[in-house]
Amino acid sequence: MSKEIDIQVSSGNIFADLGLPNSDEMLMKAELVRQITEIVSQRKLNQVQAAEVLGIDQPKVSALMRGKLTGFSTERLFRFLNALGCDVQIVVKHKLESPAAAGISVVSI
Repeated sequence: MSKEIDIQVSSGNIFADLGLPNSDEMLMKAELVRQITEIVSQRKLNQVQAAEVLGIDQPKVSALMRGKLTGFSTERLFRFLNALGCDVQIVVKHKLESPAAAGISVVSI
């Protein structure tokens, strides 16, 4: 006896797939936080040290590392990346062939 499993192909944005509002922004913030946590991990900073570098308290670092994004604007995440020694570039490109398919992405160089 085998049951059929319903498989749905992802759009590439889990937040959109779940039908959440502001899904592009949520995906961008999640990727920015992923970058921040990766840098903190690479530098082997504990949460207290990371808090000092980022200019926030340790409980906020803990929330950030656990993906609790409430209270963290994209601008604030950009400032965290700057504090960690990263440049943040925003590139605007025209999507002439299909303007409705334009979106937001975060690219690490």
